[in-house]
Amino acid sequence: MESKTKTSAEEKPATEDVPVNIVEEIPVDPVAELTKKYDELNDRYLRLVAEFENSKKRTQRDAENTIRYANENFAREVLDVLDNFEHALKGSDSDLRSGLEQIHKLYLSVLSRNGVEPMNAEGSLFDPNRHEAVAYVLSDLPGGIVVDEAIRGYTMHDRVLRHAKVAVSRGNE
Repeated sequence: MESKTKTSAEEKPATEDVPVNIVEEIPVDPVAELTKKYDELNDRYLRLVAEFENSKKRTQRDAENTIRYANENFAREVLDVLDNFEHALKGSDSDLRSGLEQIHKLYLSVLSRNGVEPMNAEGSLFDPNRHEAVAYVLSDLPGGIVVDEAIRGYTMHDRVLRHAKVAVSRGNE
């Protein structure tokens, strides 16, 4: 009887040492691959452009709103002064003077908190950058000295907001 048992060498096929590629490689179409990459990059570019445009519009809108509402806090404080004027008008004549003095102080404090300060022109040397001469008067003071302040001037931080209208001494002629 013939032995039907196989030896281990017989069981192994001869190609066992060579790796077998189960999935066959599909040839890639270079034009299709480049077209796909182009479409992806173009889509990304279009999205970035749209995002940039939206950002630019949002920045412009924010800047417009900032300018539009820049004086909002100042306006609220001025409304407080207006409320006090209305209360003073409802009061009796005897309280009117003290009410107006209180409103004047409140108004100056509101201006001061917002960087607006009155100029003290009287007694100073005339400065055309800060003063506007409306009259020249004879005086015991030397020429060029501010004698009287017709309308007070104001500065906002370091900038002249309104020039003081003043009378200037011509000296004693």
